[in-house]
Amino acid sequence: MSRGQTREFRCEVVSETVLIRLRRADGFGRPRGYFVQCNQTECQYVDENKPPCPLHVGMFAEEIRIAEEARSRRAE
Repeated sequence: MSRGQTREFRCEVVSETVLIRLRRADGFGRPRGYFVQCNQTECQYVDENKPPCPLHVGMFAEEIRIAEEARSRRAE
């Protein structure tokens, strides 16, 4: 799965199935890294990935590993 693809996730905060995807922080006001973006823009926890939001980058551990390996190969 690339970072731009979405997957479904049952979010108990909003009590519905939402779409999530892995994103890279743009560096403006955030440390460079990854975060999980949700399609629920009205949620008070959108783009926070902090409790009680259940989203965390560990949900995309394999995708991050693949992206980091590809990035290091390009840097060589």
